[in-house]
Amino acid sequence: MTVYVDAARNPYGRMIMCHMLADNIDELHAMADRIGVSRKWFQKNNVPHYDICMSKRKLAVKYGAIDIEKGKVLELVRKYRAEAQP
Repeated sequence: MTVYVDAARNPYGRMIMCHMLADNIDELHAMADRIGVSRKWFQKNNVPHYDICMSKRKLAVKYGAIDIEKGKVLELVRKYRAEAQP
């Protein structure tokens, strides 16, 4: 399973959030289920992802998610966009 968590640190109320992405949506949802993130938090805008708090990020890494920098996020964005084009 190839799931990624980025280095973002975005405030949301009292929490700090980052993004969790994956090579495909099934892998992404499987990790969300495993770390206890509800599907209602799934975002399918430009790039399918979940915004997750730091405690969930830590769990995702524990279960095999790969910590990535902004460059890899941009690579995934390009991949999703290319796949979405007819």
